[in-house]
Amino acid sequence: MSKGAATRQAVLAEATEVASRLGLGGLTIGSLAARLDMSKSGLFAHFRSKEALHLQVLGYAKDAFTAEVVRPALRAPRGEARMRALFENWVESVNVAAACLFVSASTEFDDQPGPVRDQLVADHRDLSDVIAQIFRTGIAEGQFDEAADPERFAHDLHSVMLGAFHARRLLNDPRTETWTRQAFEALLDAARPKSD
Repeated sequence: MSKGAATRQAVLAEATEVASRLGLGGLTIGSLAARLDMSKSGLFAHFRSKEALHLQVLGYAKDAFTAEVVRPALRAPRGEARMRALFENWVESVNVAAACLFVSASTEFDDQPGPVRDQLVADHRDLSDVIAQIFRTGIAEGQFDEAADPERFAHDLHSVMLGAFHARRLLNDPRTETWTRQAFEALLDAARPKSD
């Protein structure tokens, strides 16, 4: 990795951490330059605009989430085992900065049309597509009911995980993990083939 690329990665890591605490709106080139003890013009040369910085931070966070949550799950056997691996990795990520960033940025930009909102929508749809595809492989393996709706399962699992995030991060509820696991098991039970 070149020095410039290494610097960019270090800047994006710091920017992601800042944005996860302050929101993307609180992340500016000026404030980030001061935090990193870099010149504003030097940092501007990397990103050119606040919007470009925000988009690259989202890309960095998505790459981190994919590397920590999605990609390892795809190494598990097809079907329920893969869905369980995704869930376990996701539960672990609830305290990771990238996970914070997607929840806070979604709330911050849900009513602000533009490239940042468009990227958030695409990222959330990509995750839903991954969940639905894992579910489809479970149907193909005979582990999930053929009549079950993969997109509905993805929606329901995402809802469970957003609830877990809220309960853990905002409410600091000690029952969060138990209830999240119970909700996940209920989703799996409902998705299994019905015996005649």
